[in-house]
Amino acid sequence: MSDTAASNDGEDATAVDAEEVRHVAELARVRLDDDEVDEFAAQFGDILEYFEALDEVPETEREEDLVNVMRPDEVEEGLTQAEALSNAEETADGYFVGPKVS
Repeated sequence: MSDTAASNDGEDATAVDAEEVRHVAELARVRLDDDEVDEFAAQFGDILEYFEALDEVPETEREEDLVNVMRPDEVEEGLTQAEALSNAEETADGYFVGPKVS
């Protein structure tokens, strides 16, 4: 096997074909032109190459002890209901009124 063939095999491992790009675009509900499909296929391949490079990073054992770095809760005075609602565009029965979501 020549060096060129060997390097192409490495590229095939991370190559993304147009059908895969179209499938991902469909899942994301994004419409892509043929030019964009080709561009994204190349970009996805590049991203997968970066992930393959992470496989070469050696694993290390973590020896340091983990400590809780959260501060203790402290009770503080809050806003009254009237103060909280004072800047609201619309209120009803002491609550914020927002747009209806279906």
